[in-house]
Amino acid sequence: MRGRGGEHHRPGSVLKTRAPCYNPTAIQFRAPPRLVGARRLKMLARYYSCKDKTVMDFTLSEEHLMAQQMVRDFAQKEIAPTIKDWDRRHETNPAVLPRMAELGILGINIPVRYGGQGFDYITLALVCEELERVDTSLRVIMSVHMGLNSMALLQWGTEEQKQRFLVPQARGEKYAAYALTEPDAGSDPVRLRSTARREGDVYILNGEKMWISLATKAHNILVFAKTDPHAEPAHKGITAFMITRDMKGVTTGDIHGKLGVRAGSTGWIAMQDVEVPVANRIGEEGEGFYIAMSCLDNGRYTVGAGAVGLIRACLEDSVKYANERVTFGQTIGHHQLIKQKIAYMQQWYDAARLLVLRAGWMKNMGQRNTRETAVAKWFATDMSVKAALEAVQIHGAYGFSDEYNAERYLRNAKGAVIYEGSSEIQQLIQADYALGYRKDRPLRCELPAYDPEFWQSEG
Repeated sequence: MRGRGGEHHRPGSVLKTRAPCYNPTAIQFRAPPRLVGARRLKMLARYYSCKDKTVMDFTLSEEHLMAQQMVRDFAQKEIAPTIKDWDRRHETNPAVLPRMAELGILGINIPVRYGGQGFDYITLALVCEELERVDTSLRVIMSVHMGLNSMALLQWGTEEQKQRFLVPQARGEKYAAYALTEPDAGSDPVRLRSTARREGDVYILNGEKMWISLATKAHNILVFAKTDPHAEPAHKGITAFMITRDMKGVTTGDIHGKLGVRAGSTGWIAMQDVEVPVANRIGEEGEGFYIAMSCLDNGRYTVGAGAVGLIRACLEDSVKYANERVTFGQTIGHHQLIKQKIAYMQQWYDAARLLVLRAGWMKNMGQRNTRETAVAKWFATDMSVKAALEAVQIHGAYGFSDEYNAERYLRNAKGAVIYEGSSEIQQLIQADYALGYRKDRPLRCELPAYDPEFWQSEG
């Protein structure tokens, strides 16, 4: 088969820097065994046209629905009954990560040859929606483990790095995190102060990272540090590394007292003279900023998809309450202003979901989607805050109490308009695109397009 650059590819070949597009044909492939047990179902793969990239089919395939239902059952049956207790305790349920690993969720859209389940990028969005429908802390796991770390390895890692880091992560044997933010560097990552000094076959890392999800849980951490503090422009002095939490000089701790996502793990990482092998450098020296930004394309995608789930949670809980609560002789769903709030939530859910699906479709096709992912994240997270506010209002005094879920939805929603690029940053991004000030340049390594033949092949 012929890729975009004219190269020929065959099933089982090493994944190219730029993955090929494939013409749509009906072929059969095996459903991932972890999701269907020992029985391997043969399913008809749905392909999209590489020639006409204006046509988008948002019909979910059987495999999409299968994966979605599996995750929904897990979240609703195994997490929902106790999530309030863990939220009140400000603690993470220790059974969550092992169970997600057991179900194959932690490698849902990683190729089978790299230990994953072989589903596409749209499936990742559906998984994130279902997880955040129950609690944001579940989706955060996917954002950092999958979106910010594992997908970075799929995009930028060498074959050796994929085997050493990606395979155990996709299998759920190792958990992964992403460490860019520092005490004095959030929205402006170029200000980071962590340093990496090369000495022979190792780099010596020093610095501190803050607000890092899974900081105390992850085995592998994608860290960004300055190899050239005097580089001009400054962003060209940043390099990416994979460190492990058990390396000498690495210490981690948890952050408590958060407004929301209280059942999630958030912490800090300190590095003091940490020796990191050159083989653990991701990409080239000085390429870290571009890697970090491409990671955010994937992380923002999962955040936006999760926000869709939070909007849905607000909508479904509000509809249920509106059909049960009686005032002035009738259920409150019959009151005009309650109808208005429900209508807005439905509108926000539908629009946000479509924006996320568009970004997922573009990822499947191997198209650059920085703008589309950013607008999906911006709109979905902003609307999730609005939906949560309306849900609290519909629930009245009960919405102010943790007897119901609405107040937790509101607390959780607020974080997503801040992390992975605040809503204000997203506004600037969209304005720059519209004004013609910003244009996406090709990356040395693009996120590979979804190819069912490659994704499902065991190599």
